[in-house]
Amino acid sequence: MGKDKKKEEAVFLRKKITLVRAFSLLIGSMVGSGIFISPKGVLKNSGSVGFSLVVWFACGLLSMFGALCYAELGTRITKSGGHYIYILETLGPLPSFLFLWAEFFAIRPANSAVVSLAFGRYILEPFFAPCAAPVPAVKLVSLLGYYTVLTLNSWSVTWSARLQTALSIVKLLALALIIVPGMMLLAQGHTENFQGAFDRQSLALDKLPLAFYAGMFAYSGWFQTSFVREELVRPERNIPLAVIVSVITVIVGYMLTNISYYTVLGTQDVLASPAVAVSFVQRAFKSLISVVPVLVALSCFGTMNGGIFTFSRTLFVASREGQWPPLFSMIHIRRHTPLPAVMLMFPLVTAMVCIGDIYHLMNFFSFSRWLFIGLATLGLIVHRHRHPELHSPFKVPLFIPISFTIICLFTVAMSFYSDPVNISIGCTMVLSGFPVYYLIIHGQMSSRCRRSFYYLTHKLQLLLEVVQQEIKTY
Repeated sequence: MGKDKKKEEAVFLRKKITLVRAFSLLIGSMVGSGIFISPKGVLKNSGSVGFSLVVWFACGLLSMFGALCYAELGTRITKSGGHYIYILETLGPLPSFLFLWAEFFAIRPANSAVVSLAFGRYILEPFFAPCAAPVPAVKLVSLLGYYTVLTLNSWSVTWSARLQTALSIVKLLALALIIVPGMMLLAQGHTENFQGAFDRQSLALDKLPLAFYAGMFAYSGWFQTSFVREELVRPERNIPLAVIVSVITVIVGYMLTNISYYTVLGTQDVLASPAVAVSFVQRAFKSLISVVPVLVALSCFGTMNGGIFTFSRTLFVASREGQWPPLFSMIHIRRHTPLPAVMLMFPLVTAMVCIGDIYHLMNFFSFSRWLFIGLATLGLIVHRHRHPELHSPFKVPLFIPISFTIICLFTVAMSFYSDPVNISIGCTMVLSGFPVYYLIIHGQMSSRCRRSFYYLTHKLQLLLEVVQQEIKTY
């Protein structure tokens, strides 16, 4: 009895992510703001309805390749941390720190800001239709939504996971409410918007990387189980099963949703709309004009929840590996949540929501994200070569990681021609991590700085009521 009580009181991250919760985490992370805002970006940069649908399917296929690679990495490398831990274990500490640096200062806050702004825009849309919601109101509501999710993730892992499961059902319902009326109109012969679907005159090859960025943003989230690997029940079985089923579900849903959009809305309508799903409902299903935007907003809310849930684990693992301050590998003594890691992001997200624009933010963080995802799958190839004796319960054909890596790195290189300003900013953000690594991580702090740092850490530890985890779960 005493041993059971001691085990219950031990401070560590519990294995609470079942197969259903893993599936919900993936669906909840992929189906978010992307399918409701990205159609405009995909169409604008692909040039026509037909090519945009090709991009959507290609992005889904590419996501499946990436998800399969990460499923194998998740069975080979038993730590949480996602991209970070995979790059660290396969390519070494420098590229993993550069990822962490770019993820913290660019990728994750920009991604969270995009989703938060979409949440604010859609939840206010019914109150201001047919006019656009005021920008200050959108940003205020966006921040309130983000802070709510932040508080929940600080409070309870179990309730965060339960919310993700419930909102995954809401997300699929939101897609169904768009797909069903669109398919009904298509069956009635409304195909006029598909005439000349593959107009080559409007195709601009130099803009295609931006179309892929917009599409891949909508699919992003297929890697989320890799961030919580240590909290998964039966990860060797549940990771591959969850990613395969969830990605197939999302590909089918996204293709049908886009066909429904184009059945009802012309290209000019999509390009002119700040909220494509709302424009769709206004045209096709007016009785649901106040329902669908709320469902879309809840969908974005679920994506915010999944993003905070997973990225806090990256900071937690990076701190445990010695590449981030030790405070962020600590867990709340009663809530068993990585409280400092959860709370760290809110200043940067707040700043980006206040000053950012959705589409510029999307291009800004996509460069860095896909660069490091490409490096992680390159790491899988390297890991296979270095450890041929290692048995993996799940293994993909070698052409899948090779193809995925080449496509990711080629798209990243091409994007410099498509949007040189935002991509250059993202590149600069990555490169700025070099001096930090060599001065702070690779180098040595003075004894005075070290004492001051430990004193501050101790005071924050007492304030937040957090301690180092007592046992490892991997």
